Amino acid sequence: MANYDTIVALATATGSGAIAVIRLSGPEAIPLVNRVFKGKNLAEQASHTVHFGTLRDGAEVLDEVLVSLFIAPHSYTKENVVEISTHNSRYIIERIIQLLIRQGARAARPGEFTLRAFLNGQMDLSQAEAVADLIASTSAASHQVAMQQMRGGFSNVLKQLREQLIQFASLIELELDFSEEDVEFANRAQLKALILEINNVIQKLIASFEQGNVLKNGVPVVIAGRPNVGKSTLLNTLLNEERAIVSDIAGTTRDTIEDEVNIQGVTFRFIDTAGIRDTLDVIEAKGVERTREKMKKARLIVYLADPQHDDLEEIKNQLAEVEQLDVPYVTVVNKVDLLTQEHVDTLYTIDPLFISAKNNVGVEELKAELLHKVNLHDLGTDDVLVTNIRHVEALRKTEDALQRVLYGIDGAVTSDFLAMDIRQALHHLGEITGSVSTDDLLDNIFSKFCIGK
Repeated sequence: MANYDTIVALATATGSGAIAVIRLSGPEAIPLVNRVFKGKNLAEQASHTVHFGTLRDGAEVLDEVLVSLFIAPHSYTKENVVEISTHNSRYIIERIIQLLIRQGARAARPGEFTLRAFLNGQMDLSQAEAVADLIASTSAASHQVAMQQMRGGFSNVLKQLREQLIQFASLIELELDFSEEDVEFANRAQLKALILEINNVIQKLIASFEQGNVLKNGVPVVIAGRPNVGKSTLLNTLLNEERAIVSDIAGTTRDTIEDEVNIQGVTFRFIDTAGIRDTLDVIEAKGVERTREKMKKARLIVYLADPQHDDLEEIKNQLAEVEQLDVPYVTVVNKVDLLTQEHVDTLYTIDPLFISAKNNVGVEELKAELLHKVNLHDLGTDDVLVTNIRHVEALRKTEDALQRVLYGIDGAVTSDFLAMDIRQALHHLGEITGSVSTDDLLDNIFSKFCIGK
């Protein structure tokens, strides 16, 4: 698919700042800018060069600018690309974009620059989606995963799987041409071994989604416990700000409060919840119900206990409730500064972390334990993780199709049925990288990008 028009958009975020970058891409990008640029003749300049001059609307000087040239195919979109660095004034930006549109450019749609990069073969679809993830990354871990995917780590794995499968698919298809002679070009034992190997890789990729998803979106951690054990104080200490209201009155927190903390490159989404207890207060009871729902959906639970109010058996009963949720948890005893040595010695049987959220004692040890529990801090640079639900769905469909191939081999079905299921597997793998795509799919993906990317 080729694009014959030239598009323009602001490539930097609006708001305060010194510089804005206006980007153009298309066959007329350079001559179009050249008509309104006062400086060197851009048509005579080399790719990857920067030129100082002024942009003019007739005799009026709009701004002094720097113009960067990227001549096809050596650009992000593999088309001629021009980037104009101008002062970040909304008035100047709007005047320049309107001037370029009058010269023949068209306002770019969301994600259209990256869409052109995909359509022109600069990157595959999974790499293009990783561009959006890279822009949205808020931690070292999510940045690392996005960079790994954008550079083709995930794509390379899929490419190898498809190439192996295509070899056998071609042999199966060849058998269809000689169906009357009842010959087999594809060794069924070797095909079965390959399918098992590919399915093993696909299952690992599917399993990696849980880890990849929390790296991308943050680890949801519920801070739970009975009223007045210090949950809101702990949230405030973790955030280093007064985010939640703290009071000695039990039941102050009646709804969930969420905020993010970056711990050694991993984003944790901490959720302060209403204290768990039986109550006749309708609003507080609704908060307790929401707490239990959040706990079920959490990736990790920090369960806070206060032995000044509950004895060891009561705390064990509370922890038994948490264990039934089948969610990893950390047992934390708060207000350690108020505990007697007898309290501390008794509580060692439940192997808790001792902290004082109010005095910031033991909080760093808690952070280290959270990292250990989710096991995300030691992500390898070569680890391939799936972070996109669309990719997971396609992988599951691929796995189903390959499972049908295995059933077909064991059931000695004819080559035409094997070929059909192998084609389905190749189709679903191709959907991930974009070798198989539809306009609706592309519109859905790129419409979520910001304009100018």
